[in-house]
Amino acid sequence: MAITLCIDFGNTRKKAAVFKGSRINGPIEIIDEASPENIRSLIEKYHPQKSILSSVVEHDPAIEELLSSKTQFHKLNHLSKVPFTAPVGKPATIGADRLALAAAAVKFYPKKNNLVISLGTCVTYNFINKYHEFLGGGISPGMEMRLKSMNQFTAKLPLVAPDSNVPLIGYDTRTNILSGTVLGMAKEIDGFISSYKEKYRNFNVLLTGGDLVYLAPHLKSKIFANPELIFKGLYAISEVNNL
Repeated sequence: MAITLCIDFGNTRKKAAVFKGSRINGPIEIIDEASPENIRSLIEKYHPQKSILSSVVEHDPAIEELLSSKTQFHKLNHLSKVPFTAPVGKPATIGADRLALAAAAVKFYPKKNNLVISLGTCVTYNFINKYHEFLGGGISPGMEMRLKSMNQFTAKLPLVAPDSNVPLIGYDTRTNILSGTVLGMAKEIDGFISSYKEKYRNFNVLLTGGDLVYLAPHLKSKIFANPELIFKGLYAISEVNNL
């Protein structure tokens, strides 16, 4: 079975997953720095035949040169072959990460109205209808961004670490901040889901991203939580672009 290296350079986290055939083989690899040396280490460790890169940040062009020389490589962009259409105003501006999430939704939940919510540096709402059209969605600040902004734009509020154990009524500064941030985000997400449900039938919600663990326990809506969703989308896109 072919081995495929799927790499995701996000704003905060750089990660990789290795597929053996169509299944993820082993744990997700955390990449400390987006450097050619770290990518070379992954290639030497797993010996992939194929690779795909999703990046929303500026990175060293040598990384792509290395992947091209050692594997059958595809860089995800608006010209990639994907299993959906994007009838939006400027399809070239759709982030690579959002393309991968939309591809995963279509692959695993075809012919459904899918809302994919990614909880990363930003919260992205990505809507793909039952006709496999990516219509867009929304973007709002992520958890770390909200916590940091309260620390940076006030004189006395501390920087608080995320936590899933959050009281409704905060009893000190830390828990007040967590209640407002975590439960506020949960209410925002539930509100968006309710609005989509009012408009669309045959509706499905997928939740993914690094802050999934903090928010999933506080959501009322029925969701399918999958922290590996972006990699499954990257693999699906690699299969039709790395022929």
